[in-house]
Amino acid sequence: MYVCICKGITDTQIRDAVDNGVSSFRELRQQLELASSCGKCGTMAREIFDEHLGNYNPDLCYAVA
Repeated sequence: MYVCICKGITDTQIRDAVDNGVSSFRELRQQLELASSCGKCGTMAREIFDEHLGNYNPDLCYAVA
């Protein structure tokens, strides 16, 4: 699902960023340029980030760093 229409950022991209080591919302915003245009996506993006970070288990992640 698209979270940020301005930049074309999806919920999957947010979750992938967490899986690849992003550990703060500030870092996520910088990496994806999230909430940098109109800012309306910030609240939903933060909810997705917090939820995924809270559920993150590195033992179940198959991503190669």
